[in-house]
Amino acid sequence: MKKKAYHNPVFFVSTIIVGLLVIIGAVFPEGFGKVAQALFDFTTINFGWFYLLAVFVFIMVLLGLAIGKFGKLRLGPSNSRPEYSFFTWIGMLFSTGFGSGLVFWGVAEPMSHFFETPFPGLDAQTPEAARVAMGYAFFNWGISQWSVFAIVGLVIAYIQFRKDGKGLISTAIEPVVGKNRGIANTIDSFAVIATVMGVATSLGLGIMQMNGGLTSIFNIPNTIWVQIIIAGVMLITYLSSSVTGLNKGMKWLSNINLSLCLLLLLFVFFAGPTVFILESFVLGIGDYLTNFVQYSLRMTPYGGGEWVHQWTIFYWAWAISWSPFVGAFIARVSRGRTIREFIFGVLVVPPAIACLWIAVFGGTSLFSDLNNGTQIAEAVNGDIAVALFETFGTLPLSTITSLLAILLIFTFLVTSADSATYILGSMTSKGSINPAMITKIIWGVLITAISVVLLLAGGLEALQTAALISALPFAVILLVMVAAILKLLKKDVKSKEKVDKENK
Repeated sequence: MKKKAYHNPVFFVSTIIVGLLVIIGAVFPEGFGKVAQALFDFTTINFGWFYLLAVFVFIMVLLGLAIGKFGKLRLGPSNSRPEYSFFTWIGMLFSTGFGSGLVFWGVAEPMSHFFETPFPGLDAQTPEAARVAMGYAFFNWGISQWSVFAIVGLVIAYIQFRKDGKGLISTAIEPVVGKNRGIANTIDSFAVIATVMGVATSLGLGIMQMNGGLTSIFNIPNTIWVQIIIAGVMLITYLSSSVTGLNKGMKWLSNINLSLCLLLLLFVFFAGPTVFILESFVLGIGDYLTNFVQYSLRMTPYGGGEWVHQWTIFYWAWAISWSPFVGAFIARVSRGRTIREFIFGVLVVPPAIACLWIAVFGGTSLFSDLNNGTQIAEAVNGDIAVALFETFGTLPLSTITSLLAILLIFTFLVTSADSATYILGSMTSKGSINPAMITKIIWGVLITAISVVLLLAGGLEALQTAALISALPFAVILLVMVAAILKLLKKDVKSKEKVDKENK
């Protein structure tokens, strides 16, 4: 029963482990950080090649499914239709997938690559460095990240809505590994722990960014007390949204997010160097497509620095560690769509928006540094959180646009927290599509409490690093999920062909 959802061993085990990790992170932030960093370095240095190969395989499998005979199958009964409009669906995907991260990194990443180039022989802060910075930023925020979310979302949606199974990671691998309650509870607990740690650290870092923005605009002190107030307002907002359900609060917030994004995008596009933005966008897409395979499989065994580990492999680890949460949410809002529509929608539209955002905001910053000597790259190198606000400073109405950006960050974080409480409630309620309200409230309060405790103790980055360690086992689980969906699809198509043959 729903009221006993918290009696689920997954809920019990995951809350205890998360609680212990948070206590350790708060009491011993430096020691915890060192251990977490050492483990993360071990996984990325020794298995970075595995992350790159796995993500490349995901892309190839998804493209094959989209253009093949399986593409016309629906994520639900054959007569089902999409639950949400296309605009709302994309807004939900975008908001949950990487909305707040893109607002943060849309300027910071290309300017970071411009200041410290991806290739040892390339001189920094030159036109050539600007071109490579834009192309690589497109790549890091392109279809590769979304292929990870799409694999999880596709398998869970197919099992949940077409096979009437549970929307859990453990259920998604059953076609390959079989049913085993111990393994299932372990995998689902692992998914919950990674989700809680990832969302809590994202909230905390987002709160710090909002505080920094308020300081730059209104001279509001950058203190822990201001951050606690922001966290409190955020908690009230996303719990209020969570109470109304996905069809009201989440849907409404997602539409606001996408609308605000488009508003800021259009303003900077027309107020900034419009022709330069258009040309850099077209050139960036060309460089992205031209270098896609090379960048996807780029390693540096013959020397050349740690750049790939610090950026691409880090991103892939982040995407894989977040995949149980983002993938499960994508599955939940994609009922009724065909596999082809799902794959192209997830792999094309959000990455296209991301590339356009980077071209507009990153392109404006690059143009300003190259032609006006504004030194935004140096400012970003000193404090990466000021990137977006430094860019607004070069444009008219900077105070208004900065306020809108802070509002956008806030709504993105609220949307992420809202979707996280829903998915955590579902994960700890045996995959229920309508988890009990009390379960969602418990997770909502816990996520905010964890963020505040670690803000006080200075252990946010340590917990984020610890969460990324989960990428290695999850990469293996995702490959098992690939085998599972291929097995299910082949079986279903054979059954359908057999029925059709008998009917004839």
